[in-house]
Amino acid sequence: MIELKRVIATLAASLVGAAVLASPSAAADRAPHEPTRAGSRAEGGPAAPSSTATVTEGQVKEVAPGGVITYPSVTSCLTVTVRLADGGLIGAHASLFQVPGELRSDEILAAVEDRVGNRQVTAVQVKGAVGAWHPGYFVKAIESYGEGEQVPVTSGPDPDGLARTVSLGLGVSRALVTVEDIPDGDQVVS
Repeated sequence: MIELKRVIATLAASLVGAAVLASPSAAADRAPHEPTRAGSRAEGGPAAPSSTATVTEGQVKEVAPGGVITYPSVTSCLTVTVRLADGGLIGAHASLFQVPGELRSDEILAAVEDRVGNRQVTAVQVKGAVGAWHPGYFVKAIESYGEGEQVPVTSGPDPDGLARTVSLGLGVSRALVTVEDIPDGDQVVS
């Protein structure tokens, strides 16, 4: 009887410990650098990606092989689409200014890299308002500059600088990254 009580107590302690470790606040304490907003790995979890996704400003989403990503209303934004070896796509919609509740521009590449994990990347396509973007916005968002700090301003399109920054941020070869200036509107990638 005493042994049974000890087993039940041990099991109960294990279950309580597991519940505490699985709580959102404990997860945030363990990984404060991981975004937990919409479009992050926390949203998608281990579930299989769907065949279509709409990726709005500040979001990162994935579609299954053969799937389609739609980026609506790309005006001053950049989109980053990672093509995986299995045919799947991971898409990010980087905004010059943070949309409340979504990722800032300096959080986007880390969220994409986290989503890619150990999977092989065959190409990375950066498209959108190339002339509006300083490569440094992927490293330090405009909102991150304090009073008196100089926010870098583009002096014109810098596709090579953007490609270098994206390749470094994703940990992929520069040769895999292409940059294309696309007029305003929706982007559809398949």
